[in-house]
Amino acid sequence: MEDDEKPTTMGQVIQIDEARIKDHLGEMVRGTVEEALNAMLDAEADRLCGAGRYERTEGRRDTRAGSYERSLDTKAGPVKLKMPKLRRQTFETAIIERYQRRESSVEEALIEMYLAGVSVRRVEDITEALWGTRVSPGTVSNLNKKIYAKIDEWRHRRIEGDHPYVFLDGIVMKRTWAGEVRNVSLLVAIGVTADGYREILGIVEGPKEDKAGWSTFLRHLADRGLCGVQLIVSDACRGLVESAAEHFPDAQWQRCVVHFYRNVFSLVPAGKVRDIARMLKAIHAQESRQAATEKMMAVIAELRAMRLAKAADLLEEHGEETLTYYGYPDSHWLKLRTNNPLERIMREIRRRTRAVGAFPDGKSCLNLAAARLRHIAGTQWSTRRYMNMIPLFAEQNQGAAVA
Repeated sequence: MEDDEKPTTMGQVIQIDEARIKDHLGEMVRGTVEEALNAMLDAEADRLCGAGRYERTEGRRDTRAGSYERSLDTKAGPVKLKMPKLRRQTFETAIIERYQRRESSVEEALIEMYLAGVSVRRVEDITEALWGTRVSPGTVSNLNKKIYAKIDEWRHRRIEGDHPYVFLDGIVMKRTWAGEVRNVSLLVAIGVTADGYREILGIVEGPKEDKAGWSTFLRHLADRGLCGVQLIVSDACRGLVESAAEHFPDAQWQRCVVHFYRNVFSLVPAGKVRDIARMLKAIHAQESRQAATEKMMAVIAELRAMRLAKAADLLEEHGEETLTYYGYPDSHWLKLRTNNPLERIMREIRRRTRAVGAFPDGKSCLNLAAARLRHIAGTQWSTRRYMNMIPLFAEQNQGAAVA
């Protein structure tokens, strides 16, 4: 060997094509998965028939009628399945369902993306980028049908236990009706349980927020078991107060302070809004209802002195409706005087539905909003204690003892 010749290294002799090895291993894994699943399908068909293929027994309940191919995407890649057909019954296999639970991460991701506010077109783009397969709008629609069945069951579930505090509100959506875009209202209720946890009580579609709509909704809640209601918090929606008194006669009504402020602001010049806001907030910062009422009288007089007669009349006529929360434990006042807990949820519904625009029908609008509520109900929103209810029942028990 001459000095200038270098020995050949092993790495230069053996060339490894990693890509081809990965492809080969992938084919092996896919083949194994495909073979195993097809064997399991055959075994399940035998079980449904009550006998093996070509077996003659008295216990046979059905016979084979061939098979058809079905493609299933797995982590090992797409596999071809031979789905058995039976003559007397539909072959519904639990094996594929069990296997698909392992692959359900893809399905759950699709549903989660859709419920999180991602448009169908965007879902298609994301699935193609993540998994190399573009999911069709029909696939997303079929997935939604699965969860909508569960959502409808959730909407009509039995309401268990007492709910001392109930918050009500409505949100206006747009839907297509006979070629025209019209408004439709979704009425929503949440409650606080006797243990202090929040619960989404229900959602229904109403043509508009009027007495008929609210009465139907409240009857729907009562029929499902809503009881123990002591205070209803809401805006002064038309017909709501009358309907609440009809279905929950023992409950008091608290008018949302924030909505009331907005009603007053609409009656004053824009340049005076900041000053009027400070005056109104001073009313609800008092330590008792008597002090709040006295402060309200002073504010009314001041508004008249400022020549804001309409604002003064509104405060004089309806101001007491915003002070009902003073009859409950002071530790609850901040959370009872407004409808903010429900307002935040309504903003979440609005955010989710903004990508849709006008819905093709009221059912799809209701389903999507209910799906979002069900998602919220499954988070820490409902598992974290919202209020300490001991002061409420302690005061009531003390009052009952005195009486």
